[in-house]
Amino acid sequence: MKYIILEDEKLAAERLKKLVLASRPDYQCVLTMDSVESAVISLPALRVDLVFMDIQLADGNSFDIFDQIKLDVPIIFTTAYDEYALKAFKANSVDYLLKPIDPEELEKAIQKFERHANKGNEQVDGLLKSLQPKGKERFVVKVGEHLKTVETVDVQLIYSQDKATYLFTKEGRKFLVDYTLDKVEDLLGADQFFRISRKFIVNLSCIKDIIAFTNSRLEIVIAGFEEEQVIVARERVSEFKAWLDR
Repeated sequence: MKYIILEDEKLAAERLKKLVLASRPDYQCVLTMDSVESAVISLPALRVDLVFMDIQLADGNSFDIFDQIKLDVPIIFTTAYDEYALKAFKANSVDYLLKPIDPEELEKAIQKFERHANKGNEQVDGLLKSLQPKGKERFVVKVGEHLKTVETVDVQLIYSQDKATYLFTKEGRKFLVDYTLDKVEDLLGADQFFRISRKFIVNLSCIKDIIAFTNSRLEIVIAGFEEEQVIVARERVSEFKAWLDR
């Protein structure tokens, strides 16, 4: 069996290689890589039976690889992810190894791979969704002298104004939050929210209408929001349309 290691920590990669060698002397490590970029370039041309893949690589998240190339090879993730995600992941045929890797857990993972070696990697998409962060569920906001929570599902729009960031809810209320818009973008799940410009993030389920606008841009209609027009920046239009059409 030929395998690849995707790991940005050299010592961790070497330790994993030694553990695999001890468990399966006939397995051959053909390449070790440390980045999304190198994986995207090299993986399509390589014929291997298994990939050990760390989730956090030198230049980003290994999930980004699947956005750029198609992989039909079984994958065993190595990760320090939260326990909830790991439990969801463990029920599937592609396994994970929690760092630091335990030899017994490695043996179980390899056995699982060998049992399913002929089934390919058809469940990877579902596994990725299980492992991907679900996004922030609520925001804490200040109302007068009180604190309250706003559920993320109730947020129609997040926008910046006068160097501050606001939530606009389905009830038509506006709340100040202690985050930059960039930070809010990082906290939200990409399935439901999209950054349409430097100023706005919109909730897919709250878009009432989309209207052609000047200079190849688009205008988004959000119920009750009348402070200003919500415009999709021209450079984001193509990506926005692709996001809508998933």
